[in-house]
Amino acid sequence: MTEHPRLSRRSGGRAARHALRAAPPTEDQRSIRPGMEGGTFKPLSDAEIARIHATALDALEQIGLADAPPSGIEIMTGVGAILGDDGRLRFPRALVEDMLAKAAKNVTLHGRAPQHDLDLSGKRVHYGTAGAAVHLVDVHGQEYRDSTVQDLFDAAKIANTLDNIHFLQRPMVCRDIANNEQMDHNTIYACTRGTTKHVGVSFTEPGYVAGGIEMLHMIAGGEDAWRARPFVSNTNCFVVPPMKFATESCQVMEETIRAGMPVLLLSAGMAGATAPSTIAGAIVQAVAECLAGVVYVNAVKPGHPAVFGTWPFGLDLRTGAMSVGSGEQALLTAGCAQMHHFYGLPGGAAAGASDAKLPDMQAGWEQMCSNVMAGLSGLNMVYEAAGMHASLLGFCHESLILGNDLIGQAQRCVRGIEVTDESLALEEIRTTCLGADGSGHGVGHYLGTPQTLSLMERNYVYPEFGDRTSPKEWAEKGKPDLIANATARKEAILAAPSEAEFDPILDAAIREKFTIHLS
Repeated sequence: MTEHPRLSRRSGGRAARHALRAAPPTEDQRSIRPGMEGGTFKPLSDAEIARIHATALDALEQIGLADAPPSGIEIMTGVGAILGDDGRLRFPRALVEDMLAKAAKNVTLHGRAPQHDLDLSGKRVHYGTAGAAVHLVDVHGQEYRDSTVQDLFDAAKIANTLDNIHFLQRPMVCRDIANNEQMDHNTIYACTRGTTKHVGVSFTEPGYVAGGIEMLHMIAGGEDAWRARPFVSNTNCFVVPPMKFATESCQVMEETIRAGMPVLLLSAGMAGATAPSTIAGAIVQAVAECLAGVVYVNAVKPGHPAVFGTWPFGLDLRTGAMSVGSGEQALLTAGCAQMHHFYGLPGGAAAGASDAKLPDMQAGWEQMCSNVMAGLSGLNMVYEAAGMHASLLGFCHESLILGNDLIGQAQRCVRGIEVTDESLALEEIRTTCLGADGSGHGVGHYLGTPQTLSLMERNYVYPEFGDRTSPKEWAEKGKPDLIANATARKEAILAAPSEAEFDPILDAAIREKFTIHLS
């Protein structure tokens, strides 16, 4: 029987595609990568941005912030802030503008491994974890249990293997460690032992910072090495919205700045509760609070690396519950990103978290909506982008793994559409329709053509777990389950050694100095 020529061509194209995909793409061939430029989505006009800025300055000048620690009052009044009889610090416009001029604009957050450095200049987009979930999600038992230091280490180890998770801010609290100082130090240990990507951590009290920095000096190979490439930043909730400083967190911030640790200035008001219920009003308050943080940081040390962390969250006004998976949340985050660009400062906000309790369809639509909008708006640091459920109360390892696929698709949206002579493909259309010789006997399809084969890795993102088979193929493969496959991947990652593991001599030295709870 003679083989049908069209079938033969299709088969050849498929074989060529399989052969091409057998070898992983080089870095310059990847369709997506950390730090791609976003910024095409702009929900705020230039005039609206200017009004938000002016209103934030009014709030700082007229209302100010309460509850600064004595050290902070001394530091900020020393550069021009005004302490009122009511105990509130107020910030003249000229002071804010002066400190914005001194603030670091082009910040690099280092990884322990240099290939994981994050360039936060312009509208470069990076996705990662964050949060302080108190529960781990058991997807098979459909239960929530207290999160542990082992769970945190496992999350770091998993994140280290995922190409689309660019950094690890601590996503869970170690509920099995009752001593807060030990919890802070074990958090540093678990995260840095699990990943060589940039890590973000918090400190409960200022007195705990020195021990954490000592551990980081040991991991880095000395204080000079640490200060040259600080691979851990301080996630600092320096304000308690509305418009109050968090006294102890401010003291922590002062200590970490002096220790050379980058700072995330995090304002996390809840629209309708601790921030205005309107999207614009919530952005105004978050911007005002973070501008106060810019004054604070640059009064301590001009030009110190700091991320402008406007994190306003949505609220379901019917119940008072957080609604981190809402469309309003996506708009809050995108609007904040525009304000970061207006100031020319590296910025971060929350996106990708879900109110759903499990990685189900609700989680999918909620996580994708805000992750895409955050990326398109050019947000430098997209926090809580994967793994976070139950309005920030639960973290899920399987969801972290599946989120890697989801963020891959979001990043493809960020990359956008390139219009070039090559991508317009006129000659490809001509050859396919008319043939290379112009005889009119082209193959009639683009499967297996040189352009299709050469661009299939550079132009397309392929999910690891998303199923694109036909129903027949799906049935023949045993009807694979998305969650079961993610669990299998999790178990394989956790069973293998991590490239981030400490040298045994270093690990022994850390354990001799600190009470380490992780086996």
